[in-house]
This record gives sequence, C-alpha cells and structure tokens, in this order.
Amino acid sequence: MQFQSPIKRRRSRQIMVGNVPVGGDAPISVQSMTNTETTDVAATVDQIQRIVAAGADIVRVSVPSMDAAEAFGQIRKQVSVPLVADIHFDYRIALRVAELGVDCLRINPGNIGREKRIQAVVETAKDKNIPIRIGVNAGSLEKDLQKKYGEPTPEALVESAMRNVEFLDRYDFQDFKVSVKASDVFMAVEAYRQLAKQIEQPLHLGITEAGGLRGGTVKSAVGLGALLMDGIGDTLRISLAADPVEEVKVGWDLLKSLRLRSKGINFIACPSCSRQNFDVIKTMNELELRLEDVTTPMDVAVIGCVVNGPGEAREADIGLAGGQPNSIYVAGKPDSKLGNEDLVDNLEKMIRQRAAAKAAQEEQLIAKG
Repeated sequence: MQFQSPIKRRRSRQIMVGNVPVGGDAPISVQSMTNTETTDVAATVDQIQRIVAAGADIVRVSVPSMDAAEAFGQIRKQVSVPLVADIHFDYRIALRVAELGVDCLRINPGNIGREKRIQAVVETAKDKNIPIRIGVNAGSLEKDLQKKYGEPTPEALVESAMRNVEFLDRYDFQDFKVSVKASDVFMAVEAYRQLAKQIEQPLHLGITEAGGLRGGTVKSAVGLGALLMDGIGDTLRISLAADPVEEVKVGWDLLKSLRLRSKGINFIACPSCSRQNFDVIKTMNELELRLEDVTTPMDVAVIGCVVNGPGEAREADIGLAGGQPNSIYVAGKPDSKLGNEDLVDNLEKMIRQRAAAKAAQEEQLIAKG
C-alpha cells in the first residue's frame, strides 16, 4: 500500500548540509537537536549516535561559548552525521566552529551585533562553502519589530526573516535556509505560507516550544502537516520537551503518513473493541518496540476481527486478521493461520523475513541499475 504522495512540493533552491541535500527535489530531511551539555563530549556524542540511529539526517548542537566550540571540534571528529552549530550573540564562536568542520551555521543575525561582525561570519561561510540557517523565532523578535507590531504576528516574523535575507543578499550569499517558528500553530503556518512566496531558498519547518511528547506531537503534526500538504518545507524538526530520539520518530511518522518518505514499518492497526480475537493493543505495543530496528519500508496490518481484518490485511505486505484461528496474509494473499499463543513471536519472525526479502530485492534492482 506504498502509494506515491499526491503532494506537489514547492520548488526551492538546493543547498548542501554536509552530504545531505536540502531543497530542490531532495527528500525532506529530519533533524533533531542535542540537549546535553556540549562541553560533555562523551554524553553529546552518545546522544548524537542515538539520534542518528533513530533516523535523523542532520543534528543540531548548541554552541553557547568558546569552550563549547572547542568541544564541538572534538564531537565533529567522532560522528559522521552533518552537524549544525546553533550560535547566538558571539560571532567569534561561528568563526571558530567554521574552522572545526561545522556543516551549517544556525544564526539569528539580529543578535550577532554590529554589521561588521555579521559580515565576517557570512564571508567565512562563503569561503568555506558552509550554508547558513536564518532562525527567526516569535519569542526573540527584534525590539523595533515588537514595537511596530505590538506583539508577535506572522507579518512580524516574515519581516524579520526578509530583513536578514536582504542582508545576505548584499553579500551575494545564497546558500541559506530560513525558519519562521512560533509556538502558536496559526502564526507559524501563516508566516511560512507568506515567506514561501517571497524567497526561493529552502524552508526549515518547526513549531517551536511545541510542548511535551503528546501535546507537542499533536501541535507539530497539525502545523507541519498543513504546510507539508501545501508542498511547503524542505527539512523539519519536531520540537518536544522529550528525548530528542522521540523528535526523530515523530518526524518520520509525519513524513510517512503523507507518503513523503518511507522508512521502516507503517503499521495499520485497529483501536480494538469487543470483537477482537486477540489483544490488539498489547500486540501492537510489543511489535512497535521489537521492530524499531527494521528500516525496510513496508506496511503491516494488525486488525483484531473479521469485519475489516481481511480487507486491510490484503492491502499490506503482511496482515494479521483476527479470527479463530487468526489469518495471516502475505503480499495480499492468504498465507497461514496463527493461534494466540506466541502470536507476537511468530508475527515478528514473519515480518523480519518479509523485510529481509524486500531489502534483498531492492538491492538486486539497484545492482541492475
């Protein structure tokens, strides 16, 4: 049931963040950000590795001091994923991490200070082919814009972004991406829609300070989902007060739900009711936990009864339809019967076999060109 997405994406200029293309016809990349003390190199490297294992294409690291910049250099040597340095206030930090191998600079030119300092950062980025992300946030708008608009608005966010875009234009620097984040869904969505019409550069999507795992996931899905369905967005970060690994999982689930990217298992599962012939919720919890390491794109249906079970199961790579006994479908055809005893163990084994077969088939196709 892996259909092509009907979404027509906004065509944007492509930039490179390390070896990851952002914009143009490149897949929408998934990002997260470390929340360790950057000066704790071992802890930060460990977290980056967990974030990457969850599927992140790019990882952002906060670099608030020169000590953190030196630690960033050590971190850079120990991980291969593209790293974005998040920098505020001190332009010298940006210059230092540029020497240490940063793949992208996230700055807010408005808080870097005098124009000569911003110019130094831009010229260094240009010389070293390092892209920049202009990060505009409703919580840190320039004072004159706060006075002009009275409060954060979509127009204020866009004006701040365009002010920074125009600055980069003056120095003929075009390899940048822009974010206009707000914690209010309506404000963020409208700001991105306005900005998408005014520039050609890629857009980094996010609902900032979205909240905890559940609430933040919902807000991010509503806001980013609306933008992605409009074709807006080239890279994204789900901002959650939770383990960064969860941000990556939610980001991938969002892209999978819109058929914009495929990785791992797309589960189709019923909410369960009194018709179920096995414990659907327990089965799903077990399968999701056990199969997180599977990266082969495939659909797995877990339906508890015979009402919708056979229909959904036939559309999946592997489908389980509740019955007495339960029916297993593989590639749309009835395959076997399973009782409730050791149901999860048997189903996990079949899913892994199917995933391995699909992966091998894909490798053969790639080898044939």
